[in-house]
Amino acid sequence: MSDVAAIVLAAGRGTRFGQDPKLLAHIAGKPLVRHVVEAAVMSVAHPVIVVTGHRASEIQTSLQGLPIEAVYNAFYADGLSTSLQTGFAALPANAKAGVVLLGDMPLIKTDLIDALVKNWRDLNEPAALVPTLKGQRGNPVVLSRELEWLIEGLSGDTGAGQALRGRADVLEWPTADPAVLQDIDTSDEIRKLQKL
Repeated sequence: MSDVAAIVLAAGRGTRFGQDPKLLAHIAGKPLVRHVVEAAVMSVAHPVIVVTGHRASEIQTSLQGLPIEAVYNAFYADGLSTSLQTGFAALPANAKAGVVLLGDMPLIKTDLIDALVKNWRDLNEPAALVPTLKGQRGNPVVLSRELEWLIEGLSGDTGAGQALRGRADVLEWPTADPAVLQDIDTSDEIRKLQKL
């Protein structure tokens, strides 16, 4: 059992995407959300906690056969903060941290997750480790359990990003991987990705 879990946030409505559920749109023959969950399952992070909300049963069906722990966020309509809180509350007792992944980032690979966890350990387990590309902060991020109080205080449709700014115990990890900035928000973006 790892002392770092993975938390995949897959509860949102994806309103900018249109009528169809964004996380269930297919890329390379698989639902968008399944790409990132598979990367997490193959990583050193364990267990893989998937936070569901909007279209929860369909999201779970799309992940059939994967060793995950699905937790339902009844307050998903209140925004991203509630999903982060739900995921953090589901961390096992031995977990020192969670790698927080967004369900709409299908280009995230296992190697990136593993490198983040390794660097978090090598840097003496800071409160958070945030990947950056050319100075811009991205995802996924490693959030230490010691930030639980901060996460509990979040509200609305925001993650921990703003609350982490300016803290000396939050470290940045530069990477050349463009996947850390590539999330899917619109149907145009997914069409471009499908062509690739």
